Amino acid sequence: MSVEVVGLGAVNYDILYAVERIAKGGEEAGILGVTKEPGGSAANTIVGLSRLGVSAGFVGVVGSDEAGSQILADFRREGVEARLRREEGETGTAIGFVDPRGERALYIFPGVNDRLGLAEVEAEKDFLCGARFLHTSSFVGKEQLEVQRELASRLRRRLKPSVHLSFSPGMLCFKHGLEDLVEVVGRSEVVFFSAGELKSLVGEKENYESRAEAILNCGAKIVCVTLGERGCFVAGAGGEKHLINAASGKGVVDTTGAGDAFAAGFLFGLLHEEGLYECGKTGNLVASFCIREYGCRSGLPYSLEG
Repeated sequence: MSVEVVGLGAVNYDILYAVERIAKGGEEAGILGVTKEPGGSAANTIVGLSRLGVSAGFVGVVGSDEAGSQILADFRREGVEARLRREEGETGTAIGFVDPRGERALYIFPGVNDRLGLAEVEAEKDFLCGARFLHTSSFVGKEQLEVQRELASRLRRRLKPSVHLSFSPGMLCFKHGLEDLVEVVGRSEVVFFSAGELKSLVGEKENYESRAEAILNCGAKIVCVTLGERGCFVAGAGGEKHLINAASGKGVVDTTGAGDAFAAGFLFGLLHEEGLYECGKTGNLVASFCIREYGCRSGLPYSLEG
C-alpha cells in the first residue's frame, strides 16, 4: 500500500508542563498542569496531514517501554501507517515547560532514536518510493544526520525521482552550520525554518529574506520561514516571494508544535497543487489551530473549516 507522505525523524513521548513562568537557574516556579502525548517533529506533521485526509506513513524507532506502545497505538488511532522498529531500551522523551504567554523551553532525551540507521531506509525502500513527499526532521544524534544526507543522495541515485524531499531541520540549526546541512537542504523541494532557526544557521545575512535567499542558493526549491504572530515568509527558486499574515483566531495557549503544524498545512497545499501563497495561508491556518491547545497534537484540526 502506497501513501502520499512518509515521515522520517525522531519520535518521542512528550511531557509538557504548564508553568507560572520558566524558571532560571536557582529559581522555583509553580506547575499549573501537565499534558502527556506522543510527539516528534516529523511525526507531528504526519499526524497533522493524516487528520486532513492525506494518506500518511512514518518510519522510525521506539523503545520496548510503555511509551513506545502508546506511540504505536496513537499512530493507529490517527490512521498513520507506522513502520516502527522496537528496540530494547527507552523511547525518546521531550520534556517541555510552557508559560502563560505560550513561550516554551524543551529538553530532549533521544533514547532509542539514536539507533535509527540506513537499515531502516533500505528495508522500507519500496514504502518510501511510493510516496510523493518524504518529510524529515531533526535528530539529537550525529549519526542520524548522516542517514538524512545519504537518504537525500539516494532520492536521486536509487529512489524514484518522483519522491520529493521535505526538510524541517529544527534543532539541527543550532548544532550545525549550513555547510553541514547543505546536502539535505540542496536536494529538498521545500525547507521549513522558524525565524530563529534560520538566523542561527545563516546569521551573517541582514534579514530573514536574505537568509532565505542563501538557502535557495544552496539548491532548495522552496523556503518557508515562520514568523510567529506575524505569519510566515515563503520564497521560491523562481523568484516568487510572499509575506503572509498569520491566520486570525483564538489566543495563543502554547506554541509547541506550531512549526510542525505549519509544515502539515503547507504540504497539504502542495499535494493539492496550490500556489505558494495559498500553501502559506493553509500552513498559517493549521498552525493557528495548533496553538489554541497545549501540546503538539491536541489542537491539530480534522478540517480546514471553522
